[in-house]
Parts: sequence; structure tokens; C-alpha cells
Amino acid sequence: MQKNLRITPEGTRDLLFEECLARRKAESILSNLFQLRGYSEVMTPGIELYDLFDAGEPVIPAESMYKLTDSRGRLLVMRPDSTLPIARLTATRLKDAPFPVRLYYAQDVYHMNHGRSGHNDQQFQAGIELIGASGERADLEMLSLAVESLRICDVGDFRVEIGHVGFFLSLVGQLNVDDDVKDTIRTLIEDKNYAALGGVLDTLEPSDPVDFIRMLPRLFGGEEVLETAWALCSNTESHAALKYLSNLYKKLCALGLSDHVMIDLGMIHQNEYYTGVIFRGYIEGSGDTVISGGRYDTLLRRFGSDLPATGFGVNVDSLTKRMLERQAVDPPKPSEVLVHALPGYETEAFVKVGELAYQGMVCEFSVFNSLEEALVYAERRCISEVHAVSDTIKIYKL
Repeated sequence: MQKNLRITPEGTRDLLFEECLARRKAESILSNLFQLRGYSEVMTPGIELYDLFDAGEPVIPAESMYKLTDSRGRLLVMRPDSTLPIARLTATRLKDAPFPVRLYYAQDVYHMNHGRSGHNDQQFQAGIELIGASGERADLEMLSLAVESLRICDVGDFRVEIGHVGFFLSLVGQLNVDDDVKDTIRTLIEDKNYAALGGVLDTLEPSDPVDFIRMLPRLFGGEEVLETAWALCSNTESHAALKYLSNLYKKLCALGLSDHVMIDLGMIHQNEYYTGVIFRGYIEGSGDTVISGGRYDTLLRRFGSDLPATGFGVNVDSLTKRMLERQAVDPPKPSEVLVHALPGYETEAFVKVGELAYQGMVCEFSVFNSLEEALVYAERRCISEVHAVSDTIKIYKL
């Protein structure tokens, strides 16, 4: 066991200095944005009961959750997602609130990525949930706020891709295969493993839906993608999803967001509670999904509340990394003064430290016994002044 003393668990890492500042800055920017748009902060436990994410109908793969047990032997998980806990919170603690309610959060989530390179098992997210609102206006608010979340953090070029769960479900619903095959197709599209997807589709009886599913990875771009898909589709459900996306896309373009918004009809989401529009955001220089969200109109029925809802989460860790690369965060302010107490003047030195800090100066209290040690330390740390406190204060400039 001793060999693990000097390392962190797989998928986690320590943060130092500028990284901490960048995270706090990104969190502050997003929290301020959400507050100014009428969202109120909530926090949920870092450990939840496993049943919240299963309940006989799992919405998050069991193998991706960190599990433990409580003193009563009940299965617990480290929070893998914030939407479900907030849905529970709304259905219980806010059941008598006037709807819609606007909630935001900033907290860690935990996903077991099974050693996949470049993926953190612990991820800090900030996000919003709009609960009790359905329709195009609510979806428009979510998407415009998703774009604004990336713009306001000054991370360079970015894009938000939009899809619709109903479009994919209408296609696989036409396949004469069992649910396991449908789940496999869904997973392969989600993982963008198109070679394996082609192999699975080759085993199926040729049909228009099979051919259409092969095309999904190429149905990516602007409004022309919707026009292409419309001509290839024949069922009512597909056309309804395409029409809804078209109206939404046009309004986003009217808001001046056409340079940052694209259609992706091949988008699938791992979390199975989504029911309508889904979207993801990406930033230049990062392969991570930085924003992920969508509509989940049936999720709160698990808790006895039939409320429509939509929301998204922002991967703050990815924003932090990009902000540091762009030098968008000032380095920590170095200590300017070291206050050293000569023997018997410790109290006066502490008072001096408080006075300097009140003036906005970064100062340290010397823990050394001798002035000589304090001066050596200050020189090594590039502290420009040492204040030696006795009946008077003598200032040494370095």
C-alpha cells in the first residue's frame, strides 16, 4: 500500500496556484451570468443513494458510477450528475414554488472513465436547470445562455452543436431489432465508432432507416442539413423533430449566433433522460465536450412531479485549462512585505500585518526566530520589504 502514498487516484489531479485562480474566475463569471438571468444557486450532496440514478430504469450507466455503502448497507454513489439530484430537490423541497423555477449549481461530479486517456473522473461543473417550462422559448433561452457562457469566459473560438433525441428515436424505432441492438447502435454513435457501427448495420436487413443511420455522421452543418434530412425522411416523428430544429436554428441565427451554432443530427447522449432538443459545446484547442445539455420533460415523473424541464452543464475544468493557455488569468499576487517581530514584540507585529492587509498589501508574518533568517527567506521568495517590529519599525528593502 505504501507505493500509493505519493500519487492521486486515477482520473484525478491536484490544482496549484494559477489553476485555482482560473477555476475560481470561471466559476465566478458563470455564477454571475446565471444570477443576472434570474437563476438561484442550489447545492446537492456529493454522495447520493444509488436508487436515485437507477430506480429500475437506469439513466446513467452503472459501470460509470463510483459506488460505496453506508452504515445500513445501502448502495451509494458519488454524485455522477447534477440534474437528477436537482430534479429530486425540486420535486420535494420546491414542490409548492411558483413555476417555472430557475436554479444553478457549481459542484463536482464523478464519472469512472476506466482509464481513458485525457478524461478526468472528477470534474467541476457549473450549470443551470429551468424546471416547469416547455416549448421553444425555454429551449431558446437555454441555447442562447450556453453560447453566452462560452463567449463571456473569453476562451477563443467556440461552437454549439444542436440535435434532437426524437429524430434518432424515430429512426431506430423503425428497425426490426431488439432493444440490445438498438442500445449498441446508440452507444457506437455516441462514441463516434463509425467503423463498428457499419459492422452492426451490415448484419441488419437493408432498409431506408438502416441507410439513413449510416448517413448520420455526415448530417452536420447548417440549415442545408435539415433540408437534406427532410427529403430522406418519411415518418411524422422525424419531420416534427426536423421542423422544431429548423425553427429554433432560425431564431438563433436571428440573434446573431449563426457563427457559433451548428446542426448535428448524429448527436446522441449517454444520459437517457433527454426527450427533445440536445446540444453540446466545444472550444478551440480542446477535444473535450465543454457544454452538454438538453430537454428532459419526463424525468421529474420519477418523483411524482409531471414538470417539463431543460438545462445544461459546463465543464469548468476545460474552461480553466483554456483560460490558462490564453493567459487570461493573472498570476497570484506575490507577497510584498514580510513582518518580523523582534523578541517580545509578536503582538505588535500581528497588529502591523493586519494594518497592511487592510490597506490591500499582501504580507506575511515571519515565523523565524532571528531577523537574519527572515531576511534570507524574504530574499529567496523575492519579497521586496522586511518590516522589523520593536518599539519602532525598521524597514529593510531587498
